[in-house]
Amino acid sequence: MPKNKGKGGKNRKRGKNKADDDKCELIFKEDGQEYAQVTCMLGNDRCKAICVDGSRRLCHIRGKMQSRSRSR
Repeated sequence: MPKNKGKGGKNRKRGKNKADDDKCELIFKEDGQEYAQVTCMLGNDRCKAICVDGSRRLCHIRGKMQSRSRSR
């Protein structure tokens, strides 16, 4: 029997209607937290970042923020 190399039928050729915009609330910093800009992703949810005060730090992304697309 030949191998099935197809990807589907007419349903695959139609475009997907993605009109949903994922809008999420902005999370403000709390005591002991700072804003930073990620410069390099290192793996294992760690990254190098430049903080607001100008210092470079090794950061760890907390579990709640790991699944969000804004940090990747």
